[in-house]
Amino acid sequence: MTSDLVKVAQTADVETIVAAVQIRFASRRTRDLEWRIRQLEGIERLLDEREAEIAAALKSDLGRSEAEAWFGDVAPTKTEAAFARKNLRRWVRRRRTPVSLTMRPGRGWVQYEPLGVVLIIGPWNFPFYLSLSPLVSAVAAGNCAVIKPSEHAPASSALLARLVPEYLDPEAVRVVEGDAEVTQELLAQGFDHAFFTGGTEIGRKIMEAAATRLTPVTLELGGKSPVIVTRNADIAVAARRVAWIKLTNSGQVCIAPDYVLVEHAMRDSFVSALVRAVAAFRADQSVPTMRIVNRRQFDRLATVLEGTDGDVVAGGGTDPDSLGIEPTIIVDPSPDSPVMAGEIFGPLLPVLSVGSLDEAIDFIKARPKPLAAYLFSKSVEERERVLAETSSGGVVVNHVAMHCLEPNLPFGGVGESGMGAYHGRWGFEALSHRKAVLAKPARPDPSLAYPPYTPLKLKLMRRFF
Repeated sequence: MTSDLVKVAQTADVETIVAAVQIRFASRRTRDLEWRIRQLEGIERLLDEREAEIAAALKSDLGRSEAEAWFGDVAPTKTEAAFARKNLRRWVRRRRTPVSLTMRPGRGWVQYEPLGVVLIIGPWNFPFYLSLSPLVSAVAAGNCAVIKPSEHAPASSALLARLVPEYLDPEAVRVVEGDAEVTQELLAQGFDHAFFTGGTEIGRKIMEAAATRLTPVTLELGGKSPVIVTRNADIAVAARRVAWIKLTNSGQVCIAPDYVLVEHAMRDSFVSALVRAVAAFRADQSVPTMRIVNRRQFDRLATVLEGTDGDVVAGGGTDPDSLGIEPTIIVDPSPDSPVMAGEIFGPLLPVLSVGSLDEAIDFIKARPKPLAAYLFSKSVEERERVLAETSSGGVVVNHVAMHCLEPNLPFGGVGESGMGAYHGRWGFEALSHRKAVLAKPARPDPSLAYPPYTPLKLKLMRRFF
């Protein structure tokens, strides 16, 4: 009975909050260009002035260092906000379009207007970047927003709830904390757009709940992002870059390299370089393990590691007390082993040898489309083959994950790895309604267009239309 009463109170709070934000949007205040710019400036100031508190929250939730907090959450969000602020006046302009002969005299254009109230459902792995970066797109487009941070990063969630109203319009941008039930209650209110970052299975549930209110969605999901290393690659550079991103946030990154396909002739040299890179990057650490976010994720990864049939050439250790797992390199596990069955989302990296680029491409094509794909090769021909013959949300050549940090590029998935894209102008357009406008003069007003349609009229109309 008590839990039912709590739920009723919680639902009432959610309804009240969403209704208040909808009233704020209806006031048309958020359409003002200067209001939008002030919100973007507020996001930048929040990140500048509260970086130490953000780093402390990330340390508490994820065990992240100050350097990783800056690189993973603070810097890219500031870049996104500053880029939008500097370009917004150009983005909001009407975009003229030509009109066909049959519509002349007349003028056509597309103008951008805000959708309304956007729900942003953030993940736990980059709780500031992946909550505030979609918010940049939302406020740049003139929307109000409700942010639902992940309950699996409680310190970060609480900090967002405290800081957002200090730096942004507290009536137009609200933070609602809670668990999965709160997310469902929010979706039940009916938003003008829902933006979710997280796993594919939860993404399906979000889409199902949003469908009952016909709420359009952007889903930034994940998948097994492959790396191809060919005989034309710089092996040392490839190993360093793969190791760097794989170790970031203990491998709990949606666009982290999930597995490597390396041509057999280069396998041993690549694996040796990879082992050296991991050791070098971890040389200043006092413990061999990397922290996993919670017990459930730790148990999942430990089970995957325990069930591998590949050759563990580095790492392999776990510490249940600290929820720690060593960075682990697994050479040539079978394609149907647990480590190859789903997205790893942890510091385990399978390296599989293939006979050729053809075999690598066939391997990727036989699996669900990933959020990202990475190719290390100096060959333009190999690059063009991978681009033409594989499908993924994005591709990076001779690096890993860097496309996510470029605001001039759209970021999003395809197939099971996501739906829709954002960043930069792409985010502004994704959270705007592109209104088509055709303006015609009252005259001329030829009788040819009006009934009754005589044979002569129809003959003439067929010529023009």
